[in-house]
Amino acid sequence: MRRYRSLSAVVSAIAVCALVGGFFGRRLVAADDKVADRYKAFTAALSAIETNYVEKIESDRLVYGAVRGMLSTLDPHSSFYDPREYARMRERQEGHYYGIGIEISQISGDVVAQKIFEGSPSAKAGMRQGDVLAKVGGEDTKAWNCETQTDCTDRAMKKLRGARGTPVQISLRRRGYKELIPVELVRDEILIPTVPAYFMLDATTGYVQLRDFGEATDRDLRRALKALSSQGMRQLLLDIRNNPGGPLDQAIKVVNEFTTRGKMIVYTRGRIANSDQDYRATDDGEFTNIPIVMMANRSSASASEIVTGALQDHDRAYVVGETTFGKALVQSVYRISGGAGLALTTAHYYTPSGRLIQRPWDAAFDEYQTYIMKDQDANKPHSASDLKHTAAGRPVYSGGGIEPDRRVAGSVEGFNPTRYARALWNSNNGGAFGTYAQRFDVEGDTRVKQTPTGRRMVKPNFVVDEQMVTEFKDLLKADRIRVNEDSFRKDNDFIRAMIRYEIDRALFGVAEARRHLIDVDPQAKVALTSFPEAIRLSELSKSSSKAAH
Repeated sequence: MRRYRSLSAVVSAIAVCALVGGFFGRRLVAADDKVADRYKAFTAALSAIETNYVEKIESDRLVYGAVRGMLSTLDPHSSFYDPREYARMRERQEGHYYGIGIEISQISGDVVAQKIFEGSPSAKAGMRQGDVLAKVGGEDTKAWNCETQTDCTDRAMKKLRGARGTPVQISLRRRGYKELIPVELVRDEILIPTVPAYFMLDATTGYVQLRDFGEATDRDLRRALKALSSQGMRQLLLDIRNNPGGPLDQAIKVVNEFTTRGKMIVYTRGRIANSDQDYRATDDGEFTNIPIVMMANRSSASASEIVTGALQDHDRAYVVGETTFGKALVQSVYRISGGAGLALTTAHYYTPSGRLIQRPWDAAFDEYQTYIMKDQDANKPHSASDLKHTAAGRPVYSGGGIEPDRRVAGSVEGFNPTRYARALWNSNNGGAFGTYAQRFDVEGDTRVKQTPTGRRMVKPNFVVDEQMVTEFKDLLKADRIRVNEDSFRKDNDFIRAMIRYEIDRALFGVAEARRHLIDVDPQAKVALTSFPEAIRLSELSKSSSKAAH
């Protein structure tokens, strides 16, 4: 959860301001003398390294490393962004930019498309995850001789982005095609969706996936809810699994869609001016009466936990899944010298019932950072001081994430696979499943004129057959990944679901992929049987609201 503040002063100016402030009191003078002494030690060390180190080293690298090290002594979430990282972070939060709509990385010397944004010029032209950008703007990307991996990707991105309406030529190398595939794209505004999928599950049940938070999330959500309402939605399955969070104001606006004016949504407490704030619903939401079943998991964090906690505390949602990540820290984001920035923890947040759901962390943060890799303890003990109550009097607990009303283990897309099967999957690009999906094309797609070899054609609503599973095993063997037959038997449903999901996502879009996945998703199956509880909570919520008035 982040706030944004402007801070244009350079690092050295921080020390100067501290010294100026020291004239206003003896205590401040003593404190600022210490700051000045430590600042001198830092600059002396920097000078010694630049002058005497055995190899020439960039001062930016030293300063950025020092700032990262300083922040790493505070907590797991205070962090530093170099200018490139800061720009990308802001771009993600703003939710749009101008270009062709891909994310790239460098793999074994190649510039590779890692993600294609739906509706973008690259998607319309038929570009695929895994495509190698062999040439960009007529230049051979292999000939760039970049010093680092980021140098090549940065150079490619500069060439791919530009003014709206301007063309860019790319030549792609794709598995199964002997020659490069030429593509000419016209740059456009690229929207990064935070609500990538919404649809009706049956005549009265709507589904919305809230996958991220950005500066347009409230509008994205409202558009989805209104579209579903027009199709007859009377109850909502809200999926906030794997949502890492984002701006505080957007979490507040999302909750406000489902609550009435004046209801507490979240409050923050810290030690600096203006850090103690109470945030309440400013309007009557348009969907205050609709029963909600909400799916959350161990990777739901920060702003997504504000939404989950507030809707649970007000008895507006019945939560199914796992205990959420447990991040209750507010980061204020400061822009500092040279386009760099830092996210600094300035407050804790609390749910309406008074829950602080921040998990404790160890000194090295190892236990904290590996939380999502470990199985959860369904019988975790609670101290008496952690006990809180929802508006209708239901017991809930502080001390480490939002606990679900109904627990269903499911670390990966609603499934709880073995460690082996989990290692085959990756949340960003599908892992081995995403690689396998690159072998498929849509039957009848004529955007690429060349005739490929060794590729399979599928239609919408295809079925994963034994041949696909065998081919997937062959892919693993070719990539020197051990095939664990015992895991393939135990994880048969998961493996087939992920093969289907990644092919669907690559060829037919996120919404279609999610629609088919929901049919076999174990957490979703339980969630869909939980609407009687959600309806009961909705009635409790109305009763508690009347009592409050």
